[in-house]
Amino acid sequence: MYPPSRTPQRWPLLRSPNFRLFALGQTASNTGTWIQKVAQDWLALELSHGNGTVLGITTALQFLPLLVLGPYGGVLVDRHSTRRILLASQTVMAALALIPALLVATGAARLDALYVLALALGFTMVVEKPALQAFIGESVAPSQLVSALAFNSAVLNLARMAGPALAGPLIVLFGPGPAFLANTLSYLTVIVCLLRMDPRVGRPAPPLPRAKQQVREGLRYVRHHRELSLTLTLVAVVAAFGMNFQITTALMITRVYHAPAAVFGLGNTALAAGSVIGSLLAARHPHVTGRRLAAAALAFGTLETACALMPGPVTFLVLLVPTGTALLLFLTAAKARLQLGTGEGIRGRIMSLYLLATLGTTPLVAPLIGWTAQSAGPRTALVLGGAASAAAALTIGLLHPRPPTPLKTGPHPVASPQPHIN
Repeated sequence: MYPPSRTPQRWPLLRSPNFRLFALGQTASNTGTWIQKVAQDWLALELSHGNGTVLGITTALQFLPLLVLGPYGGVLVDRHSTRRILLASQTVMAALALIPALLVATGAARLDALYVLALALGFTMVVEKPALQAFIGESVAPSQLVSALAFNSAVLNLARMAGPALAGPLIVLFGPGPAFLANTLSYLTVIVCLLRMDPRVGRPAPPLPRAKQQVREGLRYVRHHRELSLTLTLVAVVAAFGMNFQITTALMITRVYHAPAAVFGLGNTALAAGSVIGSLLAARHPHVTGRRLAAAALAFGTLETACALMPGPVTFLVLLVPTGTALLLFLTAAKARLQLGTGEGIRGRIMSLYLLATLGTTPLVAPLIGWTAQSAGPRTALVLGGAASAAAALTIGLLHPRPPTPLKTGPHPVASPQPHIN
């Protein structure tokens, strides 16, 4: 249940103390994560002498566990407390951020160590990511879920703007080591916020009893719900081909425009600025149809392709802003359709499939994008990602001959060919 509050109606999300603490923790964590991400990419390029393929391999290793074990992570989330899972995973991730800081400080940083740490982080993300998504749904009332997703995206993307902007000067002045240390401290902030939350407030899903074939049960659920299967398919294609900005923007800035380290993180900052705008727009449209989802994906693919044609770094960074807006509108719409179209007893598994689509497909295509950028140029890699996203959006859009009824807010019973979900 939720405690009474005198918070004005126009700020309903602020009624939940747990959600306020969650937002605070995520702001700190994501700021640190993006500082480390820029430092990791910079270190990988430095150790490999600017090899874009190495950057793709590092990214692929980080998301490979989600591709292999993602659905199993969703089962664990459905079986256990999301808060406890987050506490454990944040502790492990803090340690994984501290190790590269020590390696850089001692001069022992090597590519193979970077690969191992990226893979270890990926294994932690198998349970951390779906738990994080499910926790949002547990922290607010059902009628506030769409607004909560958009509000959370705005908070995260503000951190995404701050992180890369801080990372560039930090790397220039002190090197990449302190950037990794900053991320360690950010995880400790998350742990403190989680410990201060009241576990009695909210609507946590009852634990799922252990049973056989629970992963297959989640897959069957998606297969028999056309809205969910089409949404996940489109997300998978856009994420695999279009969301490789950690590779393409880095190489566009360093190899095409030959910009200094201080500009290195501004590509992510521009995307984040657009995402904040997209978050505000998404909160104004709680009802999401398949056509609107496809339109957002088409806009994103078109804008990404246009980014590849920009003649200089200024126009490139400016166009990344509406590109980020379109991407955020698309991802928020996808998460809303998935969360509002599923019951509480299966939410962890459905969100693990979403994360498999957004993050787990990266290992399949990131090396290809990195190789394309290395051999044919970063512009070609951007065109490839944008064209694939636009083509998928047009295809999925055609599969919706008429606009379906918008998904309603609130809990839904779990409908499954073999209903054993509690």
